[in-house]
Amino acid sequence: MTSRLAFAAAAVALTTLLAGCSSDPLAEQYRAGSDKGYISGDGTINEFAIGDRGEPIDFAGSTDAGTTVSSDDFAGEVLVVNFWYAECAPCRVEAPDLQALYEEHQPDGVEFLGVNLYNSTEGALAFARTYGIEYPSIIETESEQSAMLAFAGKVQPKAVPTTLVLDREGRVAARINGLADKSVLGTLIADTLAENS
Repeated sequence: MTSRLAFAAAAVALTTLLAGCSSDPLAEQYRAGSDKGYISGDGTINEFAIGDRGEPIDFAGSTDAGTTVSSDDFAGEVLVVNFWYAECAPCRVEAPDLQALYEEHQPDGVEFLGVNLYNSTEGALAFARTYGIEYPSIIETESEQSAMLAFAGKVQPKAVPTTLVLDREGRVAARINGLADKSVLGTLIADTLAENS
């Protein structure tokens, strides 16, 4: 497992340089390494042993689909949670890969949920249309409860994108702090799915 992750992580730099979205100026600025005052995650990848995962995350929020969602809705399922906002350049870079992984793993019982930290519902939906995102996002600015607060200690404030893989008990099994490489995230999802199966 470690060798697979090491190989996949080594491909992150190459993937970032060669990824699609060439028509997105903000994503291109990110790929070019230009510093426009943006602070991204540091690229750290963490896997947590089953005994070290702590308590399940209890969260709730209002989504861009106009529904209320909570951790109870994903009981017994592996859940990928992506913290993002529309003006985040690496969020734009990784969006097509997140959608592709969602399509690939949904038949296996894996669900995806975004947490949009700054945009309104309209902004989040415009992003979803642009990148073909089919899974919902909690709109943090319009929710009565703070999903970000629920994940405190697991997600650094303002470190976007951050992607978590929650196990079937709702505990954080893995975390990517920064751009989620498709092959790395795919491996983390597969490893979490393989537990207790």
